[in-house]
Amino acid sequence: MKTYQSFFLLACASLFAMGIVPTAWGQTSSTEIVITGNPLGREQTTAPASAMGRSDLLERGQSTVGETLNGLPGVSSTYFGPNASRPIIRGLDGDRIRVLNNSAASADVSALSYDHAVPLDVLSTERIEVLRGSAALQYGGSAVGGVVNVIDNRIPREALSGVSGKAQLQAGTGNDERSAAGLVEAGNERWAVHVDGFDRRAGDVRVPVSLACDQTGETRYARRICNSASQSQGGAIGASTFWADGYLGASVNSYQSDYGTVAEDRVTIGMKTTRYALEGQVRHLPGVWDSVKARVSHTDYQHTEFDGGKPGTVFASQAQDLRVEARHRMLAGWQGVLGAQVESSRFSAVGDEAFAPFSRTRSQALFVHEELPTAWGQVNAGVRWESVQVQSLGNPALARFEVGTRDFTPLSLAAGAAYKLTSAWALTGNAAMSQRAPKDYELFANGPHLATHAWEVGNSSLGLEKSNSLDLGLDWKSGPQRMTVTAFASQFAHYIGLMNTGEMREGLPVQGYEGVKARFQGLEVNGRQRLWHGPSTLDLDWRADTVRATNSSTGEPLPRIAPLRLGSTLAYAQGPWSAKLGADWHAAQHRVPTGSVATGAYTLVNASVSYRQKLDATVLHWFVRLDNLTDQLAYSATSILTSTAFGKSPLPGRSLKLGVQASF
Repeated sequence: MKTYQSFFLLACASLFAMGIVPTAWGQTSSTEIVITGNPLGREQTTAPASAMGRSDLLERGQSTVGETLNGLPGVSSTYFGPNASRPIIRGLDGDRIRVLNNSAASADVSALSYDHAVPLDVLSTERIEVLRGSAALQYGGSAVGGVVNVIDNRIPREALSGVSGKAQLQAGTGNDERSAAGLVEAGNERWAVHVDGFDRRAGDVRVPVSLACDQTGETRYARRICNSASQSQGGAIGASTFWADGYLGASVNSYQSDYGTVAEDRVTIGMKTTRYALEGQVRHLPGVWDSVKARVSHTDYQHTEFDGGKPGTVFASQAQDLRVEARHRMLAGWQGVLGAQVESSRFSAVGDEAFAPFSRTRSQALFVHEELPTAWGQVNAGVRWESVQVQSLGNPALARFEVGTRDFTPLSLAAGAAYKLTSAWALTGNAAMSQRAPKDYELFANGPHLATHAWEVGNSSLGLEKSNSLDLGLDWKSGPQRMTVTAFASQFAHYIGLMNTGEMREGLPVQGYEGVKARFQGLEVNGRQRLWHGPSTLDLDWRADTVRATNSSTGEPLPRIAPLRLGSTLAYAQGPWSAKLGADWHAAQHRVPTGSVATGAYTLVNASVSYRQKLDATVLHWFVRLDNLTDQLAYSATSILTSTAFGKSPLPGRSLKLGVQASF
């Protein structure tokens, strides 16, 4: 409680230091949250980035963030069944991918274990932005692979006029899903209020093959993923006050989920998280500084693992995050952002399956991002310095954990450029040197981890994870037609990975964290070709990506790497109607390390139809989507379940989803 109070006082002091005192009420200008690659809000960016807006999330959204983003260029998912899935970007996952909520840290334990879900749902999301590669350094070494920013409007950032809102209903056959969500926003030029809520319920997921389930002591066979049912609900309330040159807002939101872990037929997880946030910005300051923005949040997270309905291990985390960004005016042609970030978290795991000790992690960081617009394009550069302390507190009930403290000072540098070849063609390039401090479990773990089916052992002598990265891109755009080609490579001098030791402990193979040399390289291509233009339009969207990852210390491939993927979609539109038919081919993945299971090739075919209907002040957006139309049996190469519990969790089979969203 003392930590939370100190963060709250620090936040208030920061906001008062910014000068956030309403002096003249008036209409605020429109603002937009932009993730790392372009924090100044320019349309041009040198970083490979993708975004999914409200309509995309409506038609393509899944129950997890990982599966929702799966299929974007360079993005796959950890797929621990339908209920727990984190994004993988360019072969990097876990704590190398930073999941943000409104550009602030999303405090949870999803990176600790594959069966731990991210406590965010697309039903309450406005937009998701993905930044791939090295330009994400201003969010730290934990963003060396990229950033996923889940954006909502729970703290209104611009003035509203009157009352608006939306309501959404959807149902699915593949998992008997029944979901509902809604939000209402009201305000004027001086204030705004936001209220939202959602409820999602789903049964076991249908698959193309019968699986054996043992939930009551008797084995039964069904064409469903055993123990994959889930239910989740959540909501938020937020409010902001506005004046001519800024705003100040606060919100509180909760998320609760109960879901099966699929690796074990009788194990379920009950999760609950509550997040408090305070945010403000003041613009048009005198002198060198143009604007200052600050965000502070406090998150209480807990989940309990139940075995046959009996409570077992309890994981808990309390975290605070403060981030301040000051944007300066043009200096010698350069414009940029100077920022500071402070994070603090406490973690505990109580129970027989606690494989990591109680711990405390603190970090402070300073970062700078600068941009130089030129006649031929743009140059940007950035640096981030961090001070990180990781402390193991042991566990009162388990004597096997080491107690100790490690201090780290990561330093990351990045630079990029965009060069306009013609009005339609542009070259982009980004280079970075990144350093990441080891996490608490990488340093001090010592216990059974059923998600990896191993006894995990940390290494308290680990040093910084260090990497050098480079990506080069070629962009073309002409009217509705476009193409992007990006090649990337990352060289790790000290890649922290979980490696087999050849030992056994309590019937489980022992895996230990150690630093090795590693190499990642790959290619991402996507584009759109206009095939027909008239009263109606017909476009061909196409995409491809591949990544090759190698443990350079042993010469073996690194595990859980997506194979070559090729996809295309025909998109038809006429008036309020739109329809899509697409197919994605995944090559076989035989390039796996010893102990991993190879996966076969497969093709997933999807189709959708949507219709927008306007009724006075209300717009209805009807949609129907058919996933895995051919009912293809497939296993994910990026899921650890493919190796630890093969056959337990294939990808979902054919599923029909119907829904409608009403906006007013």
